[in-house]
Amino acid sequence: MTIVVTGATGHLGRLAVESLLARGVAPATIVAGGRSVEKLADLAERGVRTARIDYTDAASLTAAFDGADAVLLVSGSEVGQRVEQHRNAIDAAVAAGVGRIVYTSAPKATTSPLVLAPEHKATEDLLQASGLPVTILRNGWYTENYVGTVTDAGPSGVIAASVGDGRVSSASRADYAEAAAVVLTTDGHEGVVYELSGDVAWSFAELAEAASEVLGTPVTFRSLSPEEHLAALAAAGLDEGTAGFVVALDGNIRDGLLAETSGDLARLIGRPTTPLVDGLRTAIV
Repeated sequence: MTIVVTGATGHLGRLAVESLLARGVAPATIVAGGRSVEKLADLAERGVRTARIDYTDAASLTAAFDGADAVLLVSGSEVGQRVEQHRNAIDAAVAAGVGRIVYTSAPKATTSPLVLAPEHKATEDLLQASGLPVTILRNGWYTENYVGTVTDAGPSGVIAASVGDGRVSSASRADYAEAAAVVLTTDGHEGVVYELSGDVAWSFAELAEAASEVLGTPVTFRSLSPEEHLAALAAAGLDEGTAGFVVALDGNIRDGLLAETSGDLARLIGRPTTPLVDGLRTAIV
């Protein structure tokens, strides 16, 4: 069985390769792909096959997918370009006769007003139309998304956001990567959509408490209105589009869109998800 992991030069893809190896998958049956093959040299030294995979280069996709039994399609990182990039990957998978695709999507992508959902919904639609066996991993928020927030709070002692009382059920990237490895190496997942999230939905006051513990210095949460938040981000030098995007995400959190704790992630990996403070400590230290 040959498993191709796209985006292996990124955090999630790399961790997925590591999880496959930890599960006893033979290195020679794994193809780790990314734009810069040089960044995968250490995996190649361990026997993992490597390939150049660029979502904008159809030839690279077709070559990498040739003979693949399964492909982990890690969603692209370029917001606004994902649909066409993912279309290229799906078309290449069809052309190469890939056995099945596992795709990393977003929470409730087909129905959610989450600002990031539309591109994932479009990709899920393309996958369903492809005729290939598909498993959808709707990954919730990564704890690592807040590493910058926490480290910035060290000097200021404040985490400021316009999330109100909203909660986030985050888990570590390693948790999500392990779930992908489970789905890629076990049966019974074709046609299934998993809503993946951490076991605990935490508030930003609890994020500040976790930051205090990890940093060893007091951190408090300051609740801002969306208008105050937008002004603060602009004052910090963010352009209008980026600042608006950040405030929109906080609005999604305020509306409870990232608070679901389905339990799917813990069930797939066979253990509790990584607690917030542990995930932060690992990522920061």
